[in-house]
Amino acid sequence: MMVLFRILSWLPLWVLHGIGWGLGWLVFALSPTYRRRFLANCAQAGLTWRQCRGAVGQAGQLVAELPRLWFGRPVPVTWEGGEHVLQALTAGRAIVFLTPHMGSFEVTAQDYAVRFGAMQPITVLFRPSRQPALRTLVATARQRPHLQTAPTTLAGVKQLIKALRQGQSVGLLPDQVPPQGLGVWAPFYGREAYTMTLSARLAQQTGAVVLLAWGERLPRGRGYTVHVQPLGTSLPSDPQAAATVINQAMEQVIATCPQQYLWAYARYKQPREEGL
Repeated sequence: MMVLFRILSWLPLWVLHGIGWGLGWLVFALSPTYRRRFLANCAQAGLTWRQCRGAVGQAGQLVAELPRLWFGRPVPVTWEGGEHVLQALTAGRAIVFLTPHMGSFEVTAQDYAVRFGAMQPITVLFRPSRQPALRTLVATARQRPHLQTAPTTLAGVKQLIKALRQGQSVGLLPDQVPPQGLGVWAPFYGREAYTMTLSARLAQQTGAVVLLAWGERLPRGRGYTVHVQPLGTSLPSDPQAAATVINQAMEQVIATCPQQYLWAYARYKQPREEGL
């Protein structure tokens, strides 16, 4: 698989995105479960088919662009709201970046490391693959200066807290369903969804600045734009109230470009029975 990814990394971004667009529609057509979840989640958010159909192809592009982002030449990336990052780092404040399952997660962390990593590195929380080959591939691909990864384990959480207390930045997906006991039920588009409490706890325990960020995939392989904005409100001490605030913030971010959200993600599933 490593060899295949390295070969694909030489392809232009527009070619990979074209392949990914077709892949996304192929999965949508062949998987009834995937298709039903996609449509149900869009309906739950109050969106029409016309508003969210672009997300079908974008989901495939998310996968197809990985070889280039992991092993290929740098891609064009611009930032909107980068001044919020500079302001926090210049003031010596740690940053918690919250990113929904939207756009390109990889490019957001990667370009932070390139653009701001010399000031403070970033540590990104991720769920390791259960397949050894994929674990090796991902671990190799994400090795780069000023960018570290932390697994969704107790050790990984301790790694995030340590990084924040040193004034560094961390990134995580707060709309990812956590294991049983590590979240609370809070409304997401009007339906109760099991929501992690970790993102709020990290900010509250360390005094970090909370910023919302996501990497917009530009058309015709022209690169990406990373959008950054402050959370805009303080997080309540009550875990469920804090989770509700974060879910509302995710809804607002998704509303800016619903065509790039992963609507087929099983956001309303029951948490699995395993701890960190």
